[in-house]
Amino acid sequence: MRRTAPVPAAAPARRPRTLLAAGTASAVAAATMVGLTLGLAPAASAGEFLVNGGFESGALNPWSCTAGTGSIVTGQSHSGSYALAAAASASDSAQCTQTVAVAPNTTYTLSAYLKGSYVYLGVNGGTSTWTPGTGGAYQKLSVSFTTGATQTSATVYTHGWYGQGTYYADDVSLDGPGGPSPTATPTVTQSPTATASPTATATASPTATATSSPTATVSPTTPPPGGHSLVGYLHASFANGAGYTRMADVPASWDFINLSFGEPTSVTSGDIRFNRCPATECPTVESDADFKAAIAAKRAQGKKVLISIGGQNGQVQLTTAAARDTFVSSVSAIIDKWGLDGLDIDFEGHSLSLNTGDTDFKNPTSPVVVNLISALKTLKAKYGAGFVLTMAPETFFVQLGYQYYGSGPWGGQDPRAGAYLPVIYALRDDLTLLHVQDYNSGSIMGLDNQYHSMGGADFHVAMTDMLLKGFPVAGNTNNVFPAIPASKLAIGMPATTNAGNGYVAPAEVNKTLDCLTRLANCGAYVPRSGAQPDLRGLMTWSINWDQFGGREFSKNFDGYFHR
Repeated sequence: MRRTAPVPAAAPARRPRTLLAAGTASAVAAATMVGLTLGLAPAASAGEFLVNGGFESGALNPWSCTAGTGSIVTGQSHSGSYALAAAASASDSAQCTQTVAVAPNTTYTLSAYLKGSYVYLGVNGGTSTWTPGTGGAYQKLSVSFTTGATQTSATVYTHGWYGQGTYYADDVSLDGPGGPSPTATPTVTQSPTATASPTATATASPTATATSSPTATVSPTTPPPGGHSLVGYLHASFANGAGYTRMADVPASWDFINLSFGEPTSVTSGDIRFNRCPATECPTVESDADFKAAIAAKRAQGKKVLISIGGQNGQVQLTTAAARDTFVSSVSAIIDKWGLDGLDIDFEGHSLSLNTGDTDFKNPTSPVVVNLISALKTLKAKYGAGFVLTMAPETFFVQLGYQYYGSGPWGGQDPRAGAYLPVIYALRDDLTLLHVQDYNSGSIMGLDNQYHSMGGADFHVAMTDMLLKGFPVAGNTNNVFPAIPASKLAIGMPATTNAGNGYVAPAEVNKTLDCLTRLANCGAYVPRSGAQPDLRGLMTWSINWDQFGGREFSKNFDGYFHR
């Protein structure tokens, strides 16, 4: 979870990540997708769908790159005079995209010449490929994909990898039948960026709406134990583009309210502090007394109010027993001071990683993992059965574990891959809710052994099905991460396009719920776990962004379950 609105340089909840070995690169995150929609009329014959694929116009348009990372240069071309240069940094993979009109049920081939280490070529919501870790010369890459039955646009992209420096691209081509007229004039519709004014109109990405069914209606499912729940994060210690929302003004739709964030005094101290947003930053902030009274009022209404630990800035590494004990005492102090129900663990970035040789998620040995498990069990024992414990890991730390776990048997993989699995497993009986962040994610392999990407219901269905069914860790069928009960699972989604990568429109949200709870309205991926009417609900970043977006997310949730 990120404090600020997504900026092209670094999407919410994204961290600079150390490089995976080449064998893992296809499963890691992609950066912000900023697309241009080209209104192009199809021609009768096969043809080229991209505009300025060779960059010979000498300008970037109609390509769009994150945060000004892309430029057109001479002296680096594969052919002609110009090439794209895009500078990947520690916090930005320098993604460049173009969105074009395509025909439904049609196969296309995307190709490009790329130079650099770990340079990706792919299509949003589809497949991708990448160069190996030697970037001295241009290499031709290509992928093929088939559009959906109602798909009319596709976004293609290139991007580098964090900290790997500048990559070059040239002669990018999207070939298929019914190519657009070369004389067509593109019309540009650009997605909102962080610099957009608060009144900017958010629009769903093309792939999010391509398979939408806005008229779909569903019947409410049988409520799971505890009812269907809506979980949201409240920006309580900072301001951003979404604006400040007082605790008393949080709508009744929200069943779990996670105060964001408790953060450590230093990465390894274990000393967690919760500082409310100052009036200089949040002019409408209420007093401490009013804040505490509003929390009590929410709890009296049956809502759960938690302190969320971590987030984008709050790296927490409990490397020692002393840090573990400090974590317990400082978190307890926050819970007691504000009268909270428990805590949410939103450890991101480098908070959790597995030491070399730590290969069994059921018996972890890495201190940061072992100490966190011990601290959470201590808190649970201290507060008893009513203590609420939730977790909000990223897909990198959970579902990626299906392919890769820690640094791997031979080393070289990112030691954080799957690192949440031992924590979830150890706390499985104490866990109230697990809500993985199905956003700001790269393509992840599902139980069908196909890669799934953000942008539609299939991604959420595939990622959630992995938790509902369970999966062998790192492909080891003798070491299976067990299924999580549906009543303990909520699906994490961004509330608006401003809130994070991976936003999907309400119709896609409803398709996700239809498919998982009733095996109805499923797309290409059908859950292996069967119908799960007890699925607990949804989580979103954030309550503030939902308010900013006219409460689209929460109103849709309430309407779906007839609450």
